[in-house]
Amino acid sequence: MSIIINRKAKFQYYLLEEYVAGIQLLGTEVKSIRENKVSINESFCQLKNGELYSINMYVSEYKFGTSRNHSSKRERKLLLNKKELIKIEKKLYNPGITIIPIELFFNNKGYVKMKIALAKGKKIYDKRESLRKKDLLRSENRAKYFIKI
Repeated sequence: MSIIINRKAKFQYYLLEEYVAGIQLLGTEVKSIRENKVSINESFCQLKNGELYSINMYVSEYKFGTSRNHSSKRERKLLLNKKELIKIEKKLYNPGITIIPIELFFNNKGYVKMKIALAKGKKIYDKRESLRKKDLLRSENRAKYFIKI
């Protein structure tokens, strides 16, 4: 099971709620995702006409594809229940809330799924604080390691 993770998401955003959505893909896109030739770092999700779309997700063209190969940055429809879409739409009325992809993975049946989250952007001082905490944890772990030896 290949898993593509958006590592910048937890650093740049506060993650409020998470959902798992299916994606409407073409065959060559699935083959490229199986080869891990995909990036979700710069992508985001947007509601259009009551449907959710993943925008700016990069899936490289399949090298053995024919003339019907997919375009690498097309909009891809995300598949959620109507109740979930309505719930997300209501929460998007709050200012500063956005939808970002966190993970792209294959489930047990072999379908491609995307974990998305409602998120609120962090300020610069919040990012500095999270870096400070990470450095502190790292130095504590090093100190424990050297004390054991």
